[in-house]
Order: sequence, then C-alpha cells, then structure tokens
Amino acid sequence: MLTDLDRGSLLEVAFDLPFVFVVPDLLYERELRPYGGARLLDRGLHVAELDGEGVDSALNFRRQRPSLSLADAFALALATEYRWVLLTGDRVLRNLAAAEGVVCHGLLWLLDQMSDTGVTDRRKLCAALKAISAHPRCRLPGAEVNKRLARWEADRSLLT
Repeated sequence: MLTDLDRGSLLEVAFDLPFVFVVPDLLYERELRPYGGARLLDRGLHVAELDGEGVDSALNFRRQRPSLSLADAFALALATEYRWVLLTGDRVLRNLAAAEGVVCHGLLWLLDQMSDTGVTDRRKLCAALKAISAHPRCRLPGAEVNKRLARWEADRSLLT
C-alpha cells in the first residue's frame, strides 16, 4: 500500500489524515528504512515490535497461510493484539484478517478518506489514482477505480 501511495504521490498526504500509521519493525527494517524510512518517521509513522507471544502468533498465521509474507504475518499479529485496523491490498492477508475478526481496509478506502476529509483536492486524487491503476502490478478492481474517477471528476467540474 505504501508503494501505491508513493506511485500516486500521496504518501506524504496520507500522514495528514487523522489516523496513526504503524508498521511492524520487521517491515520497517527490511523495506522502509533503506528507502526513505527516516522521512516517514518524521511524518509520523510509528514502528511497533512484537513480543514473544506476538511472534508466535505471526508464525502461526504463516503456518495457516504459507503464501503470507513474514512482514504481513507480523502486521496481522499487531492488528490482532491491539485491535487495530489493518490496511492492505493483499487478498490472502485480508481473508485471514477477516477470519481473525480484524477490520481491514484497502487503498481505495484510504483514498476515499482523503477525499472525505479534504486533505487533498480531487484533481490530485484523480491523477494519483490514474497513476496507481496504470502500473502493471496494480490489482485494484477496475469498476471501483472508474467509479471514483467519475465521481471525483464530476465533483471537480461542479467547482469550476
């Protein structure tokens, strides 16, 4: 999700939302620290550690779904332990989170929050969603992308 936000030039904007964003220490160390992690910490990203019981929980999630990455298993363990909302676009992780009773949202929900709270204008949201959905690795549902683009573009035209 962070990669998609970066592709759409919305990573910085996400931290203007009224949420606290937390990633597992494993994810931060492996994937974020070398690529501007300090900047994300400055913007308000929090890094959380699992205790021994949490690590056991994460490893159990991996046993249940071997295709789940270790970082995703850690994220689910944190969300389960602290009753946090989990943000992900990974279907395997979303399904397991639902089975565990963890509230889960994806990128489109986050973009909706940006629109609803007004942390950025709809012109920027449209450009971002077009950039994100044009990427070859994008797995967003086309109908949902088009619905948002149409709504945001219509809202923009009412303002001009």
